[in-house]
Amino acid sequence: MAKKNNSRTNNSTPQREMNSTDQKTMAALTGLADQIVSAAERGRAPHLDIPSRSLSNVRYNSSKRFIEMGSGKNRRELFNLSQAKSYMQTVLVSSGCKQLIEEDKSTSIRGLYYLLKHTIEGAREETFDDQSDCDPVIEDVEVTLNTLREELHVYASNRGSMVGNITLIDSGDEIDCSRMGSGGYSIPSIVEPEVVEFHKCDAKFVLHVEKDTVWRRFNEDKFWRKHDCILTHGGGQPPRGVRRLLHRLNHELQLPVYCLLDNDPWGYYIYSVLKQGSINLAYESRRMAVPNARYVGLRSKDYERCGLSPSVTINLSETDIKRAKQIASYPWFEKKKPWQKEIEQMLKNGFKLEVEALISKNISYVTEEYVPARLNDQDFLD
Repeated sequence: MAKKNNSRTNNSTPQREMNSTDQKTMAALTGLADQIVSAAERGRAPHLDIPSRSLSNVRYNSSKRFIEMGSGKNRRELFNLSQAKSYMQTVLVSSGCKQLIEEDKSTSIRGLYYLLKHTIEGAREETFDDQSDCDPVIEDVEVTLNTLREELHVYASNRGSMVGNITLIDSGDEIDCSRMGSGGYSIPSIVEPEVVEFHKCDAKFVLHVEKDTVWRRFNEDKFWRKHDCILTHGGGQPPRGVRRLLHRLNHELQLPVYCLLDNDPWGYYIYSVLKQGSINLAYESRRMAVPNARYVGLRSKDYERCGLSPSVTINLSETDIKRAKQIASYPWFEKKKPWQKEIEQMLKNGFKLEVEALISKNISYVTEEYVPARLNDQDFLD
């Protein structure tokens, strides 16, 4: 009987044919490893230079109209006791992402944490104490390699939906977003062209609303069919997948993006993130921000313009007032008189309004009168 051979050459995973994105990401990962090996071979202390994600290293690029990172970096050295653990965690996450790409597998942020979590041999030390210990390292790897988390085959949970006159190819399956029923197409975390391909689009614009409750009203009233558009929501603060998809719809299909958000500091902030990018993800603004996005409402003047009742107002808290003033001072808002007037009016009102407040006029007032009028009159904030 022949003896079974259990050996595998270098314990390596069989090579697969990678797409161009995976090839680029793999090259960046192996390049990072080569730098470490090269330093060790030259007798130098292995180190990693991680771009700083601090507020002091973020700036607003007025010509590109989005937030971007500066050139500041933080060095992590293997032989520095205060940096050794974070150094090894960074290498470990990079290795885990390399494994995912090699095997053509994807996992959640939580899944990657468990994939890499173990007790270091010969010690009682854990690679990661908990999830919050791992998440920042994933972002460090992203920014160091200048790549999206999704290109590292790591995803977050889905949150957001889309319906409208567009057909997609999602992982080989054709998805007609005009035939997705009441729930719509669930926007995945990974929406890169290799996964989600735009097949056919008859839409004229995208309307992004803040919450699922408002989105359902628009979907039930078939607003997207009457106005030839795509309707999306992000469940409040839109996750990366939704932001990335809006960016692609705007940049690749040249579709205008209009945002219908609450008349409060949180709604203003969501618009800011969609339009200029966020400080925490400044390194991804060029692939997520939509500088041409426009704010169609809800507006501070709508209390009087729409004849709303005092019963639908919500008093501003001290936190709301402080946050509104912070937003007014953002570089991308501080020189825009319409936005300064908008925020000043909200503070003068002393209250905030949710989009759902329009239901007090009529359950379909927002879909049949409010938004059509704003779009027809081009009445929006930029």
